[in-house]
Amino acid sequence: MFDTKEDRKKMEEVVSRFLDEMKKVRTGRAHPDMLSGIKVEVYGQFMPLNQVANITAADATLLVITPFDPSTIQAISAAIRADQSLGLNPADDGRVIRVPIPALTEERRKEIVKNASQKVEQAKVAIRNVREDARKAVKVATEMGEDIKKRAEKEIDDITKEFSDKIDAEFKNKSDEIMKL
Repeated sequence: MFDTKEDRKKMEEVVSRFLDEMKKVRTGRAHPDMLSGIKVEVYGQFMPLNQVANITAADATLLVITPFDPSTIQAISAAIRADQSLGLNPADDGRVIRVPIPALTEERRKEIVKNASQKVEQAKVAIRNVREDARKAVKVATEMGEDIKKRAEKEIDDITKEFSDKIDAEFKNKSDEIMKL
């Protein structure tokens, strides 16, 4: 019988990456994961923001960033401003950086949902690529009979649908959360 464990594992990895991407999507509430994609140029190299500073949500509308080295404050502020997809404007007092999270307008909410839908499509393409690789492996397997190949293809399609549905459900939850006032 054809083993689909490896394909299932690959699809789980795709869904896991997708869920990590969805954590970064703004929903109107301050959350430290919003800044997880920010890279800061410090000490001559680019480093993830969480490796050069502590990020905390002071309340629903404010993130507070405390750099490990106060000399990196300007670089951190510049990196946050440079990420236009977030639309954030940090302010610093020489020791900490405060990032107010502005209320989302209806237009901005729709734009965020549109950007999230692009991430959905990327995840689905990755899942379809795993499916195609699995189907090719089934087609070239000479030791399997035709009926076993058909069953294996059906199982691969079922797994693909299962993971595609997980992505759709997560996107629906996230878009509902974004559009909620």
